[in-house]
Amino acid sequence: MVRRSWVLVGFVLVVAACATSEAAPVSTTTADAPIEAEAAPSSTTAAPAPTTTQQAPAPTTTTSPPTTTTLPPRGRLVISATGDVNLDPSYIPALAAEGYRHPWTGLQQIFEEDDLTIVNLECAASDLGSALPKQFTFRCDTDALPFMRAGGVEVANLGNNHSGDYGKDALLDSREQLIAADIAPVGVGKDAAQAHEPALFDINGWRVAVLGFGGVVPSPDWIAGEDWPGMADGDTIETMVAAVEAADEVADLVIVAIHWGVELDTQPRPEDRERAAAMIEAGADAIFGHHAHRLQPLEIVDGVPVAWGLGNFVWPTLSTAGSTTAVAQVVFEPDGTSRACLVPTFIESPGHPVLQVDHDPANPCSV
Repeated sequence: MVRRSWVLVGFVLVVAACATSEAAPVSTTTADAPIEAEAAPSSTTAAPAPTTTQQAPAPTTTTSPPTTTTLPPRGRLVISATGDVNLDPSYIPALAAEGYRHPWTGLQQIFEEDDLTIVNLECAASDLGSALPKQFTFRCDTDALPFMRAGGVEVANLGNNHSGDYGKDALLDSREQLIAADIAPVGVGKDAAQAHEPALFDINGWRVAVLGFGGVVPSPDWIAGEDWPGMADGDTIETMVAAVEAADEVADLVIVAIHWGVELDTQPRPEDRERAAAMIEAGADAIFGHHAHRLQPLEIVDGVPVAWGLGNFVWPTLSTAGSTTAVAQVVFEPDGTSRACLVPTFIESPGHPVLQVDHDPANPCSV
């Protein structure tokens, strides 16, 4: 594994069918991947969402960029991403029975042999707070985080509809717990500026910025504001574009993880295509989506790989469709060309995804 350094920088503010950045979109044949609606009923009774109407201001870019460092010549860069990771042992009892290393043992070390791995962490990684009145509330066991890091995960997106399940204190503590485990949190913060700031990595001569957005909002007060905590707004194009443009000013590559879409959908919605197009125009170099709990296509949009929906990853085995998933990989070559693929994966037992093809670290996304 390549040594990586990362820092959160403040702004005021792919079956492994492959595609190159110069090719037409890859086949949109999909395999289904899981949903919360299939889960056993929660003991928590659903309640109406709060009616707070606060609006998050668009981030600005008045803060000076970090001091530029001289990077070595560029090498090949391999970035992986997954859909929903849930480390709540009450939702996946196998985590407690098998140990927290269990989710990462069927993956042929794919995340340890790439250069950067991004997951969507679908739970509050904190012991603080109490459950909100929602149908499903998930709390990660913080003891699981070091095992996730040892499995090769460097970035966790918290911009989703479950990171705030235990309140604002737990949300902010989730960031701290991830940082303590050497995992970069993105997508939430103490205010809109922090929620929209990227994690920066210097890897193989590249400076990579990773942004997280949450476009599935249980209630308006889940969105971070000028002086209140929450997640980065993944619905409003203007704020997303501003964050991508700011990150593009300080990085060679901008990678976006975003929670969007509608549960059970196997194709992206038109409004999410519009958001992707705007972020690509603003400078995004790869987009990894999640939330639908179904595996959706990977396409090349204006030369940029977009994995519209990566389904579940560390999740219960609720159905065949819900257990069918993939690892998305994008390979950036020193000459600036790229290719992307979905590496077929199946959740063979609760919380235990397993690669379904042989992984060749020397030749990622090969035909």
